[in-house]
Amino acid sequence: MIKIQILGTGCPKCHRLAANAEAAAKAAGVPYVLEKVTDLTEILEFNVMMTPALVVDGKVRIAGKVPSPDEIRKMIGG
Repeated sequence: MIKIQILGTGCPKCHRLAANAEAAAKAAGVPYVLEKVTDLTEILEFNVMMTPALVVDGKVRIAGKVPSPDEIRKMIGG
């Protein structure tokens, strides 16, 4: 199971990234769990200075941008 985390405070870009990540995981057909991390202390533990950020299985894949579902699908291996 892939763990996808969206780091951000809940801004519109954060919501778009969450939707794109969910669409990508569904399109890839991989089992996943999606978690939204909004606590700034937790976000800083990932050494992320710009949000939103996408974390896949504990590894920051992109920060400060909202990639398309197709781009995210490549990041999660689908």
